[in-house]
Amino acid sequence: MFKKVLLSEDIDTISQGVMSIMEKLNINHVHQVQYCDDAYLRVLKSDHENKLFELVITDLSFKSDHRKQNLESGEALIKKLRESFPMIKIIAYSVEDRIEKVRYLLNELKVDAYVSKGRNGLSELEEAIVRVYNGETYVSPELARNLTAKRPIEILDSDLQILSLLSTGYSQDQISEQLKNSNIKPNSLSSIEKRLNILKGHFRANNSTHLIAITKDMGLI
Repeated sequence: MFKKVLLSEDIDTISQGVMSIMEKLNINHVHQVQYCDDAYLRVLKSDHENKLFELVITDLSFKSDHRKQNLESGEALIKKLRESFPMIKIIAYSVEDRIEKVRYLLNELKVDAYVSKGRNGLSELEEAIVRVYNGETYVSPELARNLTAKRPIEILDSDLQILSLLSTGYSQDQISEQLKNSNIKPNSLSSIEKRLNILKGHFRANNSTHLIAITKDMGLI
């Protein structure tokens, strides 16, 4: 079993629950931090001491306060760790259940497990730790079912191009012109309007601004 674990979580009651799992699994060397910056500094220190953490468990959302942070979210911490310490196992433990976000963390950031905080969260976290230690990946059952379910729509490369241009302030007319210049089809104004309406429905966005915010948060653009 893991011998050295770092827990990045800013809610004390949740930390206490996670620590009970550590005790049950006989993991005695556990460091707890409440800020992502502190988590990364702890990892750097452990590397300097040649006693690198084997596992990092992190929430994704951290409440902001008076203290200025460079890494303001668990996702930012995970990105930083993957760049510098790809050998560290990472478990995301979060209430975030948007399936595109889960898929992004698993496929792009290569987290080793994604556990949903909920009624069965602690028991699922315990299973995730054991699975990850044994070289497997783990996703909470409900999320795993949603991941394998057929998507209502397929997100096309042209959709990402449209969203990217829209996020930089391009009008739909300008986006149409840009797609034509890049020989990307479909590129008519009507087709762009249609795809944006489909995407708004898919992501449950109230308007284009909301759509951009959602897709940015998911790491799609």
